[in-house]
Amino acid sequence: MIAVRTSTRFLTVSSATEKQSIVIRDIELIVEMREVESLQKKVWACDDRDLVPLTMLVATKEVGAILVGAFDESSLVGFAYSFVGYERDRAVHHSHMLAVTPSYRNFNLGYKLKLAQRERALAQGITRITWTFDPLQSLNAYFNFGKLGVLADRYETNFYGEETSSFLHQIGSGTDRLWVNWPLDSQRVREKMETVASWKETLGEPEQIVSLVRVSADNLPQRNDSAEVLGQEKLIVEIPADINTLQREKPELAARWREATRWAFTEAIASGYLIDDFYGASRNDQAVGVYVLSYGKKVKDFV
Repeated sequence: MIAVRTSTRFLTVSSATEKQSIVIRDIELIVEMREVESLQKKVWACDDRDLVPLTMLVATKEVGAILVGAFDESSLVGFAYSFVGYERDRAVHHSHMLAVTPSYRNFNLGYKLKLAQRERALAQGITRITWTFDPLQSLNAYFNFGKLGVLADRYETNFYGEETSSFLHQIGSGTDRLWVNWPLDSQRVREKMETVASWKETLGEPEQIVSLVRVSADNLPQRNDSAEVLGQEKLIVEIPADINTLQREKPELAARWREATRWAFTEAIASGYLIDDFYGASRNDQAVGVYVLSYGKKVKDFV
């Protein structure tokens, strides 16, 4: 999971800055792993029962887990944690958590932690990292597809159950997830690392690509259930730019977005689509997020 607590608007996001005192390094000491426990609670406001405890961090590190931290001098301000797994007949790392303390969100630390994770996985001879994220979180979607170059062809309904103790998983929104693959040494990922996409891009004219779900002027999800839609070379699925505000102010509308996007992604994936891009767009001063789905492509095509 990736933590997102603040409101997201594509048109008002400033570029990340640097902080020279921050160092990315492996977390080795017991006292530092205790800080990882504390940071989980600080970022996600979850109960102890939903933490990854120190004992699990210690044990999995002994068998290849990657635990890297961002330290401002001696203070832990972010971390990434992945463990070794097996998916699609090959060894992978599964990235279970990435968190950055709120006051350090403008220093590009999430990206730097992922690059450190990538470097360590490749050193182990593992060339793919998987993880899950909530597809209604536009900032996470941009980070994953736009900056890192992940691909997705799995949608998991209520992956962690209907709710957890975290504020991210409250009743009404559920814990639906996209399961993504990050092909670490692929040309796609290397190109993404060299030229990071901007927040707001134009992928042709939106009207030229058929929408499975579109954001209406009043933020309602508009479905396109025409039998002629599936089979197009490309499709798009739009989401609100700021689902967190909708969840707080209009929880029933947020729940409708969960239902609409669950339908769209499951139908498209079952019909042979791969989710391979995400960008921000505006329509009459309304910011929206746009997923791009391509027909007939497979994750293995990019490895």
